[in-house]
Order: sequence, then C-alpha cells, then structure tokens
Amino acid sequence: MKKFLKTLIGATMALSMAFGAVGCAAKQAAEAAGEGSGLIKVGIINNDPNESGYRTANDRDMKATFTEANGYEASFYYSLKNEEQIAAAQQFVQDEVDYLLISAAGTSGWDSVLQDAQNAGIKVILFDRTIDADESLYEASIVSDMAQEGQTAVDWLAGQNLDQYNIIHIQGVMGSSAQIGRSGALQDMADANDNWNIVKQQTAEWNAETAQQIVQSVIDSGTEFNVIYAENDDMARGAVQALDAANISHGVGGDVIIMGFDCNSWALEELLAGNWNYDGQCNPFQASYIDDIIKNGAKEKVVIMEERGFEAATITQEDVDNFGI
Repeated sequence: MKKFLKTLIGATMALSMAFGAVGCAAKQAAEAAGEGSGLIKVGIINNDPNESGYRTANDRDMKATFTEANGYEASFYYSLKNEEQIAAAQQFVQDEVDYLLISAAGTSGWDSVLQDAQNAGIKVILFDRTIDADESLYEASIVSDMAQEGQTAVDWLAGQNLDQYNIIHIQGVMGSSAQIGRSGALQDMADANDNWNIVKQQTAEWNAETAQQIVQSVIDSGTEFNVIYAENDDMARGAVQALDAANISHGVGGDVIIMGFDCNSWALEELLAGNWNYDGQCNPFQASYIDDIIKNGAKEKVVIMEERGFEAATITQEDVDNFGI
C-alpha cells in the first residue's frame, strides 16, 4: 500500500511539473508574441486631418506607412490643442509604446512629457513641426523650414515692386511653428519698410470660412488693400470667396495679389489659371523618412524637407501634377 501511495504521489508530482512547464512555456510564448512579434509599437500624435488639405495628405501618408504589413502597431491621436496633445503623449508613455511620433500643435510645454518618455526608454521623433525643447529629448526631427517658407514668399512679394503694400494677413493657429515661421518674415518686412502696411492681421486657425469673414470685414470697413497673405490654401480660398462676392478682381492682372501655402492640387490649378499669384510648398510626406530612422537609425538630428514656391507667371501643368497634394 505504501509503495502504491508513493508511486501515486510521484506520478502526481511529475504530472504537476509537466503542466507547470507547459504553463510557463505558454506564458513565455504569449510574452514573446506581444514583445517579440516584430511589430514596433508607435503612438502618433497629429493635428486634425480635417484641418486642411495638407493635413489630410500628411495623415494619409502616415497611415499608409505605419501598418502591420510594414511592421508596426500604430495608435493615432488628433487634436489642434497643444494641451490635449501633451496629455495624449503622457498616455502613450503609460501605454509603453516604443516610439512616440509628434506633430505638435504648439511649440512650448513639451519638456516634461518628453523627459518622461526618455526615462521610460521611449524614442521620440518629431514630424512636420518643431518644438521648443532640448534636442537631447528627441531622436530626430523631420520638418519643414517654416521660417524659410515665409522668407521665400515675402522675397517673392517684394519682387513685385509695388509702390505701396497694403496687406491683409490671415494667420494660422497661433503658436504653431507654421504660423510663427510664415508670420515672422512678413512682420519683419513690414517693420523695416514704410510702404509695407499690414492693414489687418488676424488668425483664422486654418479655416476658410473664418478667413472669408475676416476679408469681408475689411471690405465692409472701406480699408484699402492690394495683397492677401494667407498662411494656408484653405484660408486663401476663403479670402477669394469674399473678393468674388464683392466683385473685386484678383490674381494676374487683378487688383489684389493672392498668396497661399501648402500647394494643394486645386490651389496650384488656381495659380495656373491666374486666379492666384503665389503658393508656397509645404511637403507633407514625412512618413518614409520616419520609417527609415526607426529601422536604420537616425543619420542626422534634423531633416529639412525640400520645398519651393510657385508663381502664376511660371507654373506649368507638370508642376501641378508633380507637386500638388
């Protein structure tokens, strides 16, 4: 009997150890599936895709790149408010993503969450827009040179050699790097030249309808103007709608010079038709650069997207086809 019990206990212990080994192996397999599956976990913080044609193209590019087929598990968050983006970044840190990709709504306030990410071993890559933070807090930055975009546009405008520049300046979301860069060059020129007057300066937050209302208010006031400098294409379109409603000519040979930014295909078509005068390129296709950095390492801290300005006098259909977004 004792021998039987001893045999039974031994068999039970062996069976228990076998099940334990299987359970341990299963747990390890599950962990491997989550951590070693090859999928890179990224949290992507962007502005609202409906903000503009540029942003729609930018978001589409990110979603086409950061897929499971390309080796990623991607989560997306959208907001035009800096504080909401920062809160989302903190949540992604808590979710233990591998990479945090940020197109910041505003330039300030990011230091704390980026430090938290760094402490957690999470690498940060900025895209589209810069922020005011120490470079040690992020892996790389793939951005447009917004200040250069503004300077290129203002240099073109200065080359029109008007006797008097009376400018309606329609700004984007205040505090964004796009707004700061595109506003800065114009403001500097106006400050330095007596014949450059900004007759109206107001944010439309990238919105066409608000831009239309701003221009309509200037028309109603009777203030003279001959330039509309809108910091994106949608706002330029809204401004033109106000001009058309008031039967004010614009574009090549018109009474008002129209300037926009982003190079949406429809905007370049307006340029080609002579309805607008200038459009500054802002390249939305940063995803492939980020993908390369994640998989092959950053070769440089800051990557500046190649961009140019287009004018009605020289733009071609080929330009529209090649550079329109």
